[in-house]
Amino acid sequence: MNEAQALGCTGESLVVRFLEERGYRVRAKNYLARAGSVCLGEVDIIAEKDEFLVFVEVKTRKIAYFPISTVVTRSKQQRIIKAAKMFLAKHGLYYERVSRFDVATVVYSDTGEYDIEYIENAFGV
Repeated sequence: MNEAQALGCTGESLVVRFLEERGYRVRAKNYLARAGSVCLGEVDIIAEKDEFLVFVEVKTRKIAYFPISTVVTRSKQQRIIKAAKMFLAKHGLYYERVSRFDVATVVYSDTGEYDIEYIENAFGV
């Protein structure tokens, strides 16, 4: 695992803890939607709370030169939505929950501390 991957894994772990502390139940991490050997999309974290099934994209950086939530481009959103639809179909959840797409950003400071910005309903279908 390279440094960027390790940073990403750490950020995802911090966001899992952030969500659990707020009453979310994490159902899956790093969910890959595949059609044969082709990856159609990935969702970093899938969690539920109340009537919501939440698909969370996590972005982690050491330095934020610009709002890192802007890194979730429209094409990335489409891949996340595709993966979410496959998860819903696989688990028969289309009518049980309201789907929501959130973005969590984790930015580390020079001192090793971090800040999490959580954007609910960051994009939609």
